[in-house]
Amino acid sequence: MAAASFRWVLQLHKDVPKAARFYSEGLDFTVDVCTLRWAELQSGPLKLALMQSPNDHVMQKGLGYSSLLSFTVKDINQTMTKLMALGAELDGPIKYEIHGKVASMRYIDGHMLGLYEPA
Repeated sequence: MAAASFRWVLQLHKDVPKAARFYSEGLDFTVDVCTLRWAELQSGPLKLALMQSPNDHVMQKGLGYSSLLSFTVKDINQTMTKLMALGAELDGPIKYEIHGKVASMRYIDGHMLGLYEPA
C-alpha cells in the first residue's frame, strides 16, 4: 500500500481574491486558479488552497492564531515592506538570532506567517 501524499494546505478567508493577491504579490506564489470562492497557489512543492469562509469561521484580529506558514526569504526587510503594503502587521519585534533574522506577521483574516532570513 502506498503512503499518503501531501495534497495542499487550506486556509479559510473572507475575500479569496485579496488573499491570493497577498501571496502572489507579497511572496511570489504562482496563482493556478482564482475565483471568488476558491484559489490554488503554488510555491515550489507547496500548494496552498484558499477557500471562502462564512464570517463566523474566520479568525478575528486579536482572538488567537490559526495556521502559521513559515517562509525562508532572501531579504526579510524587503519582504516585510511588501507584505505590510498588502495589509500585514508585524507581530512582535524582529529577532536577530545567531542563525539569522526571524519575524512573525499577522495578515488577512487573522492568519499568521513567519519569515526567516538565514545569516
